[in-house]
Amino acid sequence: MKLAFSLDGKATRVLPNQMHTVHERHRLLRVSLQCLGVSLALFVSSAGFAQDTPDYYRQNCMNCHTIGGGRLTGPDLKNVGQRRDAEWLIGFMQNPKAVIESGDAYAVKLAEESRGVVMPVAPGMTRYRAEQILKLLETESALEKSQFEGIKISSQPFTDQDRLNGHQYFVGTFSLKNGGAACISCHGMHDISALGGGRLGPDLTRIYERLKGRKSLSAWLMAPATETMQPIFKGHPLEAEEIHALTAYFESGAEHGEVEPSVSRIAFLLTGLAIAAAVIFGFDVIWKGRFHSVRRALVEASSQRRKS
Repeated sequence: MKLAFSLDGKATRVLPNQMHTVHERHRLLRVSLQCLGVSLALFVSSAGFAQDTPDYYRQNCMNCHTIGGGRLTGPDLKNVGQRRDAEWLIGFMQNPKAVIESGDAYAVKLAEESRGVVMPVAPGMTRYRAEQILKLLETESALEKSQFEGIKISSQPFTDQDRLNGHQYFVGTFSLKNGGAACISCHGMHDISALGGGRLGPDLTRIYERLKGRKSLSAWLMAPATETMQPIFKGHPLEAEEIHALTAYFESGAEHGEVEPSVSRIAFLLTGLAIAAAVIFGFDVIWKGRFHSVRRALVEASSQRRKS
């Protein structure tokens, strides 16, 4: 007679010929629990992967596409599932260049309408990810107003005040409403002194021209797509009036040349030399004054001793 213990810790008397059956039951129970744990982990992982699709779209797609807000660099994706079937869309998202080069008429038309800009493959674009994006597009398209409709880009002509405000936002004189960092922290412009702009990002003097105009630039500012700017502005998006002012400022810089990095280095060197010379001169003045004051006291003391 032996004792066998159940999972709740209770002891049960078991005959020797029954021990094999008890062990087998315990083994099967452990295997079942392990399978259940793996299934739950996969379910949670899949759910988490699906839940982050809006963030993924916001970071990788929103700077070129809206859902119900009109064309940007790429087409408006509202009801895109009615224009092409799911397999075509999944294949295009996974390798746009290959579909265009295959001669597909619709893909070639998309490239022409985007002024030759070929959609890059977004990071981590698996078939599963593409399917989740299609589900997101279907859900958002059914809404009266999608969260990805984007801001309404003003078509009013830029004014001098708009350009001035944009400069103030760029240099940080005006704080961004949602707490984003001022552009000057990482970028330079043609009218910023050589030592004023940051060097982490590129000079933005010709950004209006590089992004091909007002609409594309405004969309990019709405959802910056670079790896450096995504985490900075994810929780601190620019407001419509800030985007309008910055776009006006960048538009005014299109006619100017970018600041050469060598000019900045020379200015930094000359400034450093000037500061060093000023410090040396200052110490020289202080030391001379100290020497004269000590010498004067000694001379006066010697004169008094002679008189006495």
